Amino acid sequence: MSNDSQNGKHHEGDVAFIQSLAELLNASELSELSVKREYGEHDRLTVSLSKHARQVTYAAPAPVAAAAPAPSSAAPAPAAQLPAVTEDPATLPGAVTSPMVGTAYLSAEPGAAPFVQIGQAVAEGDTLLIVEAMKTMNHIPAPRAGTVKRILIDDGTPVEFGAPLMVVE
Repeated sequence: MSNDSQNGKHHEGDVAFIQSLAELLNASELSELSVKREYGEHDRLTVSLSKHARQVTYAAPAPVAAAAPAPSSAAPAPAAQLPAVTEDPATLPGAVTSPMVGTAYLSAEPGAAPFVQIGQAVAEGDTLLIVEAMKTMNHIPAPRAGTVKRILIDDGTPVEFGAPLMVVE
């Protein structure tokens, strides 16, 4: 059997392997799982799965008690005006999550227009973005018709299995 046939055979089995790892992670009390398979000197597979997407939170500075009211022009905007992350985007009803570990791209090629923009209406099945995994470009379709409310990743962002990518409501 040629080397190319062996590599193709490994890579076809890798998809089932990754799906099995995802099922194991969901069925267990583990929160993260990392596996590295070595097939040869230049042929390997590294998989990292996590149940919880990384969140960005904003910390507001603690309020300082003032003895006298501050003049309106002296202080910058109050800390309450900082954006607050109140919920995990993956739990939103319209969240579109990554079906695999890979790199997310918002357009078909560098410099091209993005597939979608915030506020754009999409039909079920429309391509929202691409996740590259194992040198394969996987189009991620809209799971339902709706409007793109949020884009939670930047172009070229590495993503984990289950990571929230967009919100379509």
